[in-house]
Amino acid sequence: MMMNPRMILFFLGVFAATNSIVLASDPSPLQDFCIADINSSADDFFFSGILTPRSTDNAHGSTVTPVNVETFPGLNTQGISMAHVDLSPGGVNPPHVHPRASEIVTVLEGTLLTEFVSSNQDGNRHFSKVLNKGDMFVIPKGMIHYQKNIGEGNAVAIGSFSSQFPGVNTIENSVLGSTPKIPTHTIS
Repeated sequence: MMMNPRMILFFLGVFAATNSIVLASDPSPLQDFCIADINSSADDFFFSGILTPRSTDNAHGSTVTPVNVETFPGLNTQGISMAHVDLSPGGVNPPHVHPRASEIVTVLEGTLLTEFVSSNQDGNRHFSKVLNKGDMFVIPKGMIHYQKNIGEGNAVAIGSFSSQFPGVNTIENSVLGSTPKIPTHTIS
């Protein structure tokens, strides 16, 4: 018995769809988790105090507490990390980039102005949104972005990242604090 050409196309379509879904998933590590310390314990999978308020008594009026594979070994091979951001009224999390991760900012308290600028090839478009408690905003990987507390009280946000070690390059430190110094004639 010969199969109908439409049935063959149907089965090929189903086969292609199911294989593309399977092949589109993230690669799996060789094991469930990987912590290099052979004496690891349950403590490597526990981080205490992520919501504990931090002092914002500094020039920027903000403090960022990273929770990445360096501070929380249980994140190794998991492809995720976080940061706790505290901002006093008027405080700024200065312009910076995460070269290895996209970020979702979630406001837990206060009102934040959150902005990012797209890449040169995208026309350096400026995206800006005022976020209130419970709001979220996505920042694509590698985009220059910042947050400013525009409310009257303290603001708290959580940044969630698509990498165990997203990295951070603050624009101010990268341009003005490099070693050796960038010649001033190139920064104008």
